[in-house]
Amino acid sequence: MWNRSRIRLWTTLLPCLALLYLAFSLYHLTCTVAGAMPYTPVDNILLNCGSSGNSTSLDGRTWIGDVDSNKFSPVEQSQNQASIPASAVQQSFSADKVPYGNARLSLSVFTYNFPVTSGQKFIRLYFYPASYPNFDRSKALFSVKAGRFTLLSSFNASLTADADGDSEDTIFREYCVNIEKDQRLNLTFMPSGSNAYAFVNGIEILSMPSNLYYSTPSDNGISFVDQPNQYLFIGNDTALEMVYRLNVGGGSISPSGDTGMFRRWSQDDKYFRALRQSLESSNIAIKLNFTKNARPYTAPDDVYKTARTMGNDSTINKRYNLTWELPVDSEFRYLVRLHFCEFQPEITQQHQREFLIFIANQTVEKAADVIYWSGANGVPVYREYAFSMIGKEGEKKMKVPIALQANPQDSKTDYNDAILNGVEVFKVSDLSTGNLAGSNPDPLPLGPTTVVQPTKSKSNKITIVSVVGGGVSGLVVLSIIGFLIFRRRKNAKDSTETRNSSLPSNLCRYFSLAEIRAATNDFDDVLIVGVGGFGNVYKGFIEGGVNPVAIKRLTPGSHQGAHEFRTEIEMLSQLRYLHLVSLIGYCNGGNEMILVYDYVARGNLRNHLYNTDNPHLPWKQRLKICIGAARTLNYLHTGSKQTIIHRDVKTTNILLDEKWVAKVSDFGLSKVGPTGMSKPHVSTMVKGSFGYLDPEYCRRQQLTEKSDVYSFGVVLCEVVCARPPIMRTAEIAVGLARWARESYDNGKVEQMVDPSIKGEIGTRCLKKFVEIAMNCLLDNGIERPSMNDVVWGLEFALQLQESADEDAGLDVAQIEVILGDEKALFPKCTLDDSDDMSNSSSGQVSSRSYSNSRSRVTIMNNEVQSFASNSQDSGKLMFSRTTLSEIMNPSTSSR
Repeated sequence: MWNRSRIRLWTTLLPCLALLYLAFSLYHLTCTVAGAMPYTPVDNILLNCGSSGNSTSLDGRTWIGDVDSNKFSPVEQSQNQASIPASAVQQSFSADKVPYGNARLSLSVFTYNFPVTSGQKFIRLYFYPASYPNFDRSKALFSVKAGRFTLLSSFNASLTADADGDSEDTIFREYCVNIEKDQRLNLTFMPSGSNAYAFVNGIEILSMPSNLYYSTPSDNGISFVDQPNQYLFIGNDTALEMVYRLNVGGGSISPSGDTGMFRRWSQDDKYFRALRQSLESSNIAIKLNFTKNARPYTAPDDVYKTARTMGNDSTINKRYNLTWELPVDSEFRYLVRLHFCEFQPEITQQHQREFLIFIANQTVEKAADVIYWSGANGVPVYREYAFSMIGKEGEKKMKVPIALQANPQDSKTDYNDAILNGVEVFKVSDLSTGNLAGSNPDPLPLGPTTVVQPTKSKSNKITIVSVVGGGVSGLVVLSIIGFLIFRRRKNAKDSTETRNSSLPSNLCRYFSLAEIRAATNDFDDVLIVGVGGFGNVYKGFIEGGVNPVAIKRLTPGSHQGAHEFRTEIEMLSQLRYLHLVSLIGYCNGGNEMILVYDYVARGNLRNHLYNTDNPHLPWKQRLKICIGAARTLNYLHTGSKQTIIHRDVKTTNILLDEKWVAKVSDFGLSKVGPTGMSKPHVSTMVKGSFGYLDPEYCRRQQLTEKSDVYSFGVVLCEVVCARPPIMRTAEIAVGLARWARESYDNGKVEQMVDPSIKGEIGTRCLKKFVEIAMNCLLDNGIERPSMNDVVWGLEFALQLQESADEDAGLDVAQIEVILGDEKALFPKCTLDDSDDMSNSSSGQVSSRSYSNSRSRVTIMNNEVQSFASNSQDSGKLMFSRTTLSEIMNPSTSSR
């Protein structure tokens, strides 16, 4: 029981303790600001809108009021409806008084003109959608422009604040723009409608170091992870919006803790998706050594001294990813900057810790090595990537996953681990319109209104204590009740789970989540047989543990792959073909998206070509696999009811069963092709895999079946070269298609061949095979062969190879049928003495035979009349000169 003496004591102590804490915080922040910073901005404007005089914020910075200011008062478009300063009617505890205590509001357009130096600037806008005198909170609807760039469009401030999902009801936006010489920075606020108003609480303009986020003139640009032949160049005609700035594995960093640019660094907990416990590592004592890549102002020291890692349990680490899911606006391009610093004392050499990096479900690094990038322990470094987010029609937000995985291929790595220190994500303005504005969130569903009756008390002090104590107790009780209800509903949902009726359950089986858990021993890591940016693939057992199946589990809770999930089901449930992987069923419940396929015993084709411990795949086996995959693509393009474009042809999507039969898989990106000659393409966002994308498709965003042909040409190169689609050297990354084309054009076809098959492949077969691949890789899609032509050409190459195998002595792959030069014709054979060598011009028959121990070719009257497997079988195989010439020298275009 609380007695009066205790109440009196606490009511005396609490204000004192609060004042003491506030004084300590102010002292700490003031000392931080006063300390030396790596960067000092030339322009540093802090405008407290709607206030007069100077004000000091909690971080010790001085803000200037815009009321009656000669320098920063806004310019009004309408004097009849001039903007007015106002204070919030009631301010929440989460809103700092400066700059959120006052606002500039107007029913008409108003503009701030800032005299600044030229160069790249931060623009930071502060909004507090509270109630202001004579201004309805719900009618705050407006746009903001900075020069030609649209920062916000029909921005609903109250809706945005309510939808954030956290306790703070303030809104902060940060942008980057470039100001040219003799140019002023104009910020214009425009109400969206006659009853709407615009407002702003604070504006911050700050210079940034040159090219901190902008490209230098010598930069080649940043390659798009989903469009490898397209590059993002952030020039001075581009604006950026900061979407995320995360201190991974560490605490939040206030603006005063930054490097002089007063950036905010948030914790990553809200976006981190842990399939198992990660380690929040740190080395506060390490002395950082900055270089040209990451300068002292690039990020605060605390970012590089803290990180998330996996630990060094190699058995477990290879089975899961460190994953962050970041919601972003659809229909925009994005820049991602990942910060790294190897600070563990024991990691000092290259290759000690290597890992994979996935962004937007695309592999961007296959062997990320921080020491290789930075040169030494304790040296910060960052890597940049670009991606585009195009959602379904009406889809406002999409989640972009960023995932790290311990390298599963490199057994020489000392630490099967991954590390990440920081993440920055920026939205890039539209090229033509300069737009950065996304859509407003959907309104939150209305809940029941609860009326709380006040309780009477003998004393105001007792009332305060009772309300606080009761509120806390009530919150605890409600939390417990809510948790129990959630658990009960979740269990009920798992046990009575029903399928999504919109999916084609009539053509493939629906599995309950309980069945999937039983098949995979509750997703046991031991059963993982494949890992990718989408999630894990498990080997499971159904029908009482009798039938093996492959179970692909997309990252739980992710909406990024929902469209691909549905497409895969709709496509594969309606297609049946020998060389197509068979879809058995799916599971779509319990926040899961799971696909169940026939188990394909030998994995994917890539795992039998390079970076593998598997024995090398014989050449003829490779050729037959290519023919099977080509037949599948030809079936998709011409054999089904509608033209289907796979759009993600690659060696990891060609699976091999126990008899080495090819099975094409993964139809998540597939599209139905054009339906008429009037429009021979499908206009769509570029999607596919790095290294396989058709450059014409990337340039025009026009998809045709010839895009699959190009991707298959890269597959053919992988098969013959045993090299990855992107070959990374110490300095650059080179596409396999480009390297193969240069080798072919320079007459160096032999150097392309995988050394393990050089003794198996016939020369003529090789030339024919490479010729097919090069034709598939032609830049102009209309010049590429159809998949039907590719199938025919590969089957012909197989005939050439089989002929070479059957006639090892008289190697058909080495013969050039040039009847005018018989010495060059059969260099390994001898001329039979018994043959008639008389001159045909005298009327006598001219007959000559060349043979060795196994084969014989007869030329009569300067035409090849017979080709036999041995000298006793002359006449067994008869060909005309034209036919034999074609077999021995297929297509005069052969190089």
